[in-house]
Amino acid sequence: MATSGVTDTSTTVSVISQTGSPDGIPPLLRERQLLAQDTFYWLFTPLNVSLVLLVVTLLYLRFRPAAPVELPTGPPATVFRTFTPRTLLPNNGTKDQPVYLAVKGKVYDVTSGRNFYGPGGPYENFAGRDATRGLACQSFDEEMLTKDLDGPLDPCTDLTSEQLENLNGWVERFDEKYLVVGKLIAFKRTEFH
Repeated sequence: MATSGVTDTSTTVSVISQTGSPDGIPPLLRERQLLAQDTFYWLFTPLNVSLVLLVVTLLYLRFRPAAPVELPTGPPATVFRTFTPRTLLPNNGTKDQPVYLAVKGKVYDVTSGRNFYGPGGPYENFAGRDATRGLACQSFDEEMLTKDLDGPLDPCTDLTSEQLENLNGWVERFDEKYLVVGKLIAFKRTEFH
């Protein structure tokens, strides 16, 4: 220990073991460790890691299971049915109902033409009704529609040849463009005895 401002310096002495290395590891083992260390640093360079990740990603994308094929859904099934003027009436496009109209006894689903036949459209009077006479006469008047929903259907026997030709043109157009979902029949009263 120094007392009068003189510092004591100590010396560190490394002890070399009998193996010849300062840490006591045999030279062959030390050489293997250095080789493994060099290999590790050589393998895990940023470039090699990036290439391995790229190859793994490409292999995954190539061999991953295919996504299940979803078949497109068609329109909902429509049951062909018979309508009377009264049962046809609710199908006028209000309250999220489909838009149906009848022409010459055929009931057409004109929902895809809701802008024309639904509420607010130019042909809205025909929605849920028998439009035969109105289309033949090219008239939207209420008097062209069946007034008695429980009575007989309008036979339209008084139409002129020009009106019938006009009506047949409408039927052709509807047949090409819209689905027939039923037929219109008169309401039949049954009497019980």
